[in-house]
Amino acid sequence: MSKKVLVLEDETNIRSFIVINLKRAGYETIEAGTGQEALDQLRRNPDVNVALLDVMLPDTDGFEVCRQIRAGNDRIGIIMLTARTQEMDKVTGLMTGADDYVTKPFSPAELTARIDALCRRTMGEPLVDTGEIRYPPFLLNTRTRTLEKNGQRVKLTQVEYSIVQLFLENAGKALAREEILDAVWGKEYFGELKIVDVNIRRLRIKIEDDAQNPTYINTVWGYGYKWGS
Repeated sequence: MSKKVLVLEDETNIRSFIVINLKRAGYETIEAGTGQEALDQLRRNPDVNVALLDVMLPDTDGFEVCRQIRAGNDRIGIIMLTARTQEMDKVTGLMTGADDYVTKPFSPAELTARIDALCRRTMGEPLVDTGEIRYPPFLLNTRTRTLEKNGQRVKLTQVEYSIVQLFLENAGKALAREEILDAVWGKEYFGELKIVDVNIRRLRIKIEDDAQNPTYINTVWGYGYKWGS
């Protein structure tokens, strides 16, 4: 199965640099220079596995493109390209639905490794498990990779689903942030632990009755997180 990446970057030289290196790594690429062009390309190419979105664009910003993609697609992987000095860009990107971020300047090896890791999740492993994990009021279906709360489907990205599955398989056990990072993003992941915290914040908004006073995903101060009391 071919791996397809949408590259949204308005600077032609940077976009060409990314595309050349992704093609060398075996990826099929689709290019876009504006937010609208990217959305149009995705409509024409619904089989894109990963979208690489620059934050600064001439017609909109990458965050808005991310929001619009996520509104209709939970399966696609999204990576934001941010300036190293813009710390809030990283948090904003993750909170709007991105799975990861890469800071400029970046090495081709780092970018390819991030995309490889995300592709493994979005393209999925062979599904041999047909079971369900129940933790009232939640039902996790490991075959369809879906989560329900009180019988209602909770809209999750693939990364969010992987985090919930990890928690439910280890309910009541404190998991270190590093442990969550390795299990969900992979041991080869180059990024920061902050990505775990932001995804937990995003998950709490989706599944907790009160995200400010969580009852399911609890913080273990100085260590990590735990599902349940």
